[in-house]
Amino acid sequence: MQELTKRPTAPSILSTHLESTVKQFQSLMAVIVIFTEVASPIPLYGLQDLSISPAEAVLYSPETKTLPRTGELALRRAIPANTNMKTIQDSLEDISYLLRIPQRKPFGTMEGNVKKALKIATDEKASILASIPAELKEEGSVLYTSLVDGKGGLQKLLQYIKDKDPDKVSVCLASTLDTIAQLELLQAPGLSFLLPQQYLKYPRLTGRGIVEFTVEKVDGSAFSPESAGEAKSTAKIQVVIDGFSAPLTAGNFAKLVVDGAYDGMKLTCANQAILSDSEVGKTTGYSVPLEIKPAGQFEPLYRTTLSIQDGELPVLPLSVYGAVAMAHSDVSDENSSPSQFFFYLYDKRNSGLGGLSFDEGQFSVFGYTTVGRDILPQIKTGDIIRSAKMVEGQDRLVLPPQDN
Repeated sequence: MQELTKRPTAPSILSTHLESTVKQFQSLMAVIVIFTEVASPIPLYGLQDLSISPAEAVLYSPETKTLPRTGELALRRAIPANTNMKTIQDSLEDISYLLRIPQRKPFGTMEGNVKKALKIATDEKASILASIPAELKEEGSVLYTSLVDGKGGLQKLLQYIKDKDPDKVSVCLASTLDTIAQLELLQAPGLSFLLPQQYLKYPRLTGRGIVEFTVEKVDGSAFSPESAGEAKSTAKIQVVIDGFSAPLTAGNFAKLVVDGAYDGMKLTCANQAILSDSEVGKTTGYSVPLEIKPAGQFEPLYRTTLSIQDGELPVLPLSVYGAVAMAHSDVSDENSSPSQFFFYLYDKRNSGLGGLSFDEGQFSVFGYTTVGRDILPQIKTGDIIRSAKMVEGQDRLVLPPQDN
């Protein structure tokens, strides 16, 4: 395998096994020191200078518990929608955490959350629907009715909670949150912020898009079949790319996909990542600035990483299995590679104590694998992207004048 230090670099791919072990040891030492300082009345002189991992502060922060742990959740939270819908969403997402409590689940608290969501949905119906563009009003009305009274809606969810049926609550909750996401996407047809003038020269994605990869094994082997399916040498992977949080990164990637830049490209597997080849032939992308939107902020930061140790967390975290991000430029870490991207194979065992990747906040994450996550661990070095197609959202791709 080529030396990755001579090409655009992805996260833990660059870290040696020794470095990973050292980081984990440092994190463990931090816990021991903190526990001892709390438990012992005797000051631990001389340990103040102990070297701790850069992720130290966030490892013990309760805020890490709120970081999205699935691509679907991260994408849903990233939608810039009506505040009433976001309040409903937050109330229902709390139920997801309550369902994880073993044995006696707090159904009373869950019931209160759903009643709160129902009250907002009914009292603020006019405001919710007013946030939807006129041409989408009819679709929005159908979704609103489904949210309140549908088979997978709030009224049904309330009934399952009263019945204390956790399995039905879980299924209905997923359906309700999916409907909320669909409504929110109607409320957010474009970017909620203005891009800096100097970045208007780059392609940009003003919403969501879906890219479908057809991955092929070239060594004669096959991907494991789905239940009752047939083993094949090709498999499909779908990635939702998010222009709401990373418009430049997602826009550059979408343009490369539309131009066919990734068709036939080889893949390389390394520690916790699957990288595309760094060479794209005649079609080249833009050297887009590093682009990361911090949680709670209105717009992305450019050319700067997040200070995770100070509690800064991204809207689109890397610490999710199947996250998709751009590698760094081989010229400067302030820029992403013009074309090389990677699938991140998050593994909690190789992360900090807060469950965060040691590379969190360092790369431009712009999407998540939503279909075919089970395919990712089956990909081997040498397998190729037979084709990459933008199956949804190409109408939201805005090209600079010279590319039109």
